[in-house]
Amino acid sequence: MFAGVNNIGWQLPRYKQTRKLPFIPLESEIDALIAGCGSEAAVLLQLLEETGMRPGEACALTWHDIDVERTTTTVNNPEKGSNPRVFRTSNKLIAMLNALPKNHEKVFGDLIGKKASELLWQARKRVAAKLQNPRINYIKLYTLRHWKATIEYAKTKDILHVMKMLGHRNINNTLIYTQLINFETDEYHSAVAENVEEAQKLIEAGFEYVCTYENKMIFRKRR
Repeated sequence: MFAGVNNIGWQLPRYKQTRKLPFIPLESEIDALIAGCGSEAAVLLQLLEETGMRPGEACALTWHDIDVERTTTTVNNPEKGSNPRVFRTSNKLIAMLNALPKNHEKVFGDLIGKKASELLWQARKRVAAKLQNPRINYIKLYTLRHWKATIEYAKTKDILHVMKMLGHRNINNTLIYTQLINFETDEYHSAVAENVEEAQKLIEAGFEYVCTYENKMIFRKRR
């Protein structure tokens, strides 16, 4: 408005945000933080570590979403337009959940993101000082989602599996997790198959399947 009134030539600058790779802690660091938290915060962190769900999705869980017999947890209220999903949870987590008071429809009562972050901030500061490990101060609630996705991709090399686990509808949102592990790609040959016949030939030649992207199957073979 100022430029227009004063007849000054001006063009709106364009900025391109640089996307930074998230911090990925060690599993031992996460477990140490969980051990140093109070009961409610510890259960929340254990849940996020095992499932990779968003903190808001975890805080929205109701007791109807927890199946003790099948040891599963269901996300019926996904965020950011994601898909609902079901997670197999450990007996340890089920026991921790059962120990929580059941005086509210929601598993974590009136706990919301901001309050949960405050609980975590207090715990991580205390644990980081006790263990003399400043890296623990970088662990946030959302960090556990990045950690889980990265670990699952490292184990399976299946980007579609990770995509489904995170509830993503667009695989491009999932592909960032392939950048978080330092794979020695120079030790492999890679190949792309566009149909079943090409895929069969690659398998017969010793290639192993990695994932499917944009209807093309990606394979690799150690040099």
